Amino acid sequence: MTATAARYLYVTRHGQASEDETTLTGAGRRQAALLGERLRGAPITAIHHGPLPRAEQTARLVGEQLPGVPLLRSEPAGDYIPYLPSREELPADSADQTLARLAEFPAAERELGPGLAEEALAWFTGTVEGDKPRHELLVTHNFLVGWLVRAALDAPKWRWLGLNHANAGLTVIRYAPGRPPALLLYNDTGHLPAELRWTGFPPELHI
Repeated sequence: MTATAARYLYVTRHGQASEDETTLTGAGRRQAALLGERLRGAPITAIHHGPLPRAEQTARLVGEQLPGVPLLRSEPAGDYIPYLPSREELPADSADQTLARLAEFPAAERELGPGLAEEALAWFTGTVEGDKPRHELLVTHNFLVGWLVRAALDAPKWRWLGLNHANAGLTVIRYAPGRPPALLLYNDTGHLPAELRWTGFPPELHI
């Protein structure tokens, strides 16, 4: 029987992006660099990132603080709708508004997203072969962070909705043999100064 070991998945949303989302803002670059500084002591062996510029740039800036750790581009780490719920799955008082909001996203994100989301679960979650724990960083987008957290907690598939992740916040999930996934850290921004902690959240969620 093949031995398995724990996987520690460090997950972050990209740094703050420009309005057209083609690059990081100055604040976003600072966020990424500060996240990299925080992770210097972690035994990370790979940095996976989505294909869009804001994720790729964040991964590169984090990687500058982690010499020798490879950057690995991944389509399943991209920005898309991970699951399209039916009206019957959703709370009745918000179902119509939720479905209308999801319908506003590009068709490709809605149609290709569920398949990519299943690939992300296959690639980035679960235990690993061998007898040594693996520590990996995933630089991605808000929706996929919510999807991975939802899956770790075994919540209904639609419940990725409503989970908001700050730019360059840090979430850590452990997948250990013989145990359910453990959410060790969620959306932690302790490495960021106060003025950089709430970017990426709608104003009404700034607390």
